[in-house]
Amino acid sequence: MVRDVFEILADPTRRRILDLLRDGERTVGELVGALGAAQPNVSKHLRMLDAAALVRVRVDGPRRHYGLAPARLREIDRWLAPFREIWADRLDEFERYLDTVPDDEESDETRGVT
Repeated sequence: MVRDVFEILADPTRRRILDLLRDGERTVGELVGALGAAQPNVSKHLRMLDAAALVRVRVDGPRRHYGLAPARLREIDRWLAPFREIWADRLDEFERYLDTVPDDEESDETRGVT
């Protein structure tokens, strides 16, 4: 059974793998080298990413090449869009508030505050 995609993405190693795949396909060996992790551990993470449809696998003889699975990432992006809009609105409000606050001309350094 495939875990929830956000549970899969919660792991920093799996997020790092996805970051590495942004530049294109990589073999397991390349990912092992980039992560500095043991091959069985990297393979375990790749299996989980594959089960969650976050990566695709291309077999070339004895090598497996992993790449991002754009369809699943677009699905996640669509789900996150309303939340980004909420935060964008709140950040815009915060920026407007900051624009109303007078700048403190005297810095902490000149007042002797550390």
